[in-house]
Amino acid sequence: MSFLSKLLERVVHRRLQAFLDSNELMPSQQSAYRQHHSTETAVLKVYNDRMAADSGLVSALRLLDLTAGFDTVDHDLLLFHLERQFRLRGVTLLWFRSYLSGRSYRVWFAGAASRTVHVICSVPQGSVLGPRLFIMYSVDLADKAVEHDINFHGYADDTQLCVHCRPEEIAATTPKLELCITDMDNWSLRTGSS
Repeated sequence: MSFLSKLLERVVHRRLQAFLDSNELMPSQQSAYRQHHSTETAVLKVYNDRMAADSGLVSALRLLDLTAGFDTVDHDLLLFHLERQFRLRGVTLLWFRSYLSGRSYRVWFAGAASRTVHVICSVPQGSVLGPRLFIMYSVDLADKAVEHDINFHGYADDTQLCVHCRPEEIAATTPKLELCITDMDNWSLRTGSS
């Protein structure tokens, strides 16, 4: 991406982040690409979950990674999320549609170029906005964890699911975690993010 494009992206990113923060629209359980959140907050979440054992609870932790998650973002579905869940409308939504559409690439190797491939999904690689857009695209995963009463923590395209219970509740709790994972798997199949 050109210098001017990256500069424009930074301006849009700051404005978008200010809007999301002031309206509390981002999942609070997401550590990546947020101010004052980092790998450290993700590790602290796992550590705090582990401390449940000190209270005599049993914990189950499932780590999920969306394979090539950033490459599988469906543009129409992302734009739908931007409008419905994040309330982006009018010129702002049109700008994002323009930002995502009309992209292509080709590879040069040993003086020869491949054919041009038109990109119909994904967020731009190496972009400032790409990671933020991916998190906005995959916000449904946090919602699914809440639906199943499962502790959720995300870091970009990595997801931690954790559940605690007393030893005698294992048989009743495990299916709840499995059902949440099944719902997330179905989401990834519907969105092409598997």
